[in-house]
Amino acid sequence: MSIELRKPHEIEKLRTASKAVAQTLEYLAQNVKAGMTLKEIDAMGDKFLADRGIRPSFKGLYGFPAAVCTSLNEVVIHGIPSDTVVKEGDILGLDIGTEIDGWYGDAAITMPIGKISKADEELIACAKDSLYHAIDIIREGMRFKELSKAIEDFIRGRGYVPLVRFCGHGIGRQPHTDPEIPNYLESGKAKSGPKIKNGMVFCLEPMVCQKLQEPVILDNDWDVVSEDGLRASHYEHTVAVINGRAEILSKV
Repeated sequence: MSIELRKPHEIEKLRTASKAVAQTLEYLAQNVKAGMTLKEIDAMGDKFLADRGIRPSFKGLYGFPAAVCTSLNEVVIHGIPSDTVVKEGDILGLDIGTEIDGWYGDAAITMPIGKISKADEELIACAKDSLYHAIDIIREGMRFKELSKAIEDFIRGRGYVPLVRFCGHGIGRQPHTDPEIPNYLESGKAKSGPKIKNGMVFCLEPMVCQKLQEPVILDNDWDVVSEDGLRASHYEHTVAVINGRAEILSKV
């Protein structure tokens, strides 16, 4: 495993790309409403980036057909935009990547469509809170496996489970690089494996399911749901390790 250490000027390039993601997510969170189709929501995000001369990095990545992953209700991640109409009470995951001058950004949110149930509010809060908890505890010298275990412990402490077989990742001049960062302790002891160092840039993305962890990929070969078929939530930030702590790059 080769985890690159970024120089300050490279981190600023990654910050620029990541900020563009955050701005797009903020725009969508403010403007997506019940009655829109997932394709219309994708087109909104695509146009927002295009109007600023920014390339949506997911479009065509591994064959993905859109600019925005639109993961509705039980879809945890990688939702393909379709003609499905979002309605009051739905929850919608939005995951966006950008590329600016050869550097990449990536982030995701799960948003309510209008008024949602208390149970769905708590489900979304678990993904968001576990992400910010992870960012807050990162220290130089901590092992990635310790971080994965901390995310898992937080999610389980709220009564949920992390999706398995999908994970956070490094990012830089490619959208996905080493290391892989599961939201659970995959194997071995937490006090083993690579350590977090200053200059590392990576994406953390808790994927929270209600009862069962195993993923099922739907017939379109992209949408990922849990075996339990229940609603799920997902949050993601791109972070850089600077002066021994994690700093969020994907914020407005």
